[in-house]
Amino acid sequence: QVQLVESGGGLVQAGGSLTLSCAASGRTYSIYDMAWFRQAPGKERDLVVAINWSAGSSYYADSVKGRFTISREKATNTVYLLMNDLKPEDTAVYYCAAREGYLRTYDYWGQGTQVSVSS
Repeated sequence: QVQLVESGGGLVQAGGSLTLSCAASGRTYSIYDMAWFRQAPGKERDLVVAINWSAGSSYYADSVKGRFTISREKATNTVYLLMNDLKPEDTAVYYCAAREGYLRTYDYWGQGTQVSVSS
């Protein structure tokens, strides 16, 4: 089992920045990649960014390219999401997730952290 704990959400004005953190514990050696999803009210949960734990390669949804940056710190098993130039449409609950293989589903989830961007 892998446990994920997120932190760093909050309220920010449009154009501002926030950094989210996700600390993994437990069977961290089994992690293939970690990701951030977000879910706005009345909408589905969407993949925002992902990072391969070993190689560090990353994926970004088109809506956040150039504004969000994902990084990982292996020593502390922590993933960070730096969000710049935030827009009201970025408002959502952000969830950290992990999976144990490329073809696996994301089986491990954090509790979620609210990000609210005011116009």
